[in-house]
Amino acid sequence: MRCFTNPILITTAMPAFFLFRMTLLGLLATGAIANAQSPSASDNPSAAQMIEQLKAPAARTRSLRNLGVEAADASGPSTPARPSLSLQILFDLNSARVHAQSQQALRNLAQALQSPDLSAAKFAVEGHTDAKGRADYNQKLSALRADAVRDYLAQQGVDASRLVPSGKGASDLANAADPLAAENRRVRIVNLE
Repeated sequence: MRCFTNPILITTAMPAFFLFRMTLLGLLATGAIANAQSPSASDNPSAAQMIEQLKAPAARTRSLRNLGVEAADASGPSTPARPSLSLQILFDLNSARVHAQSQQALRNLAQALQSPDLSAAKFAVEGHTDAKGRADYNQKLSALRADAVRDYLAQQGVDASRLVPSGKGASDLANAADPLAAENRRVRIVNLE
């Protein structure tokens, strides 16, 4: 019995497939590709980096000689954004249980929140989800995840009364262009001082 093959398929598809496979294996071997859902140690900011991100800006003062008169903006005064930090915290699927791969980031956060620079401040712990699923389910899940992060930080020594958890669901997407993107599933820490 003779096997007939398509010579065009062999000459075009096969080399492309092998080239793709070899490139993929090379990238995996060098570590250039990692599991997109698994934060590595290098993805976790250090406690010092978190402190700098969350510190309230120093109050600015002006001397009287620099005092000037300006027309008031009709829309009212703008409020500056509060210092905040978004962390990709992994949870088990449809659960508020913090995944083991995210515990180092939360330990770094606990260390930062207990530092002299931040120890007097209160913080919002906002849980966010992507837009997949029903809005009421996402709201409830994000609130449970914010509670879980607060509880984990309290276990690490952070005074729980300084942490105000809230669920935001998919109401404030980090990547509005892709509502299902992984970066939308996050926990945001906001300095309330």
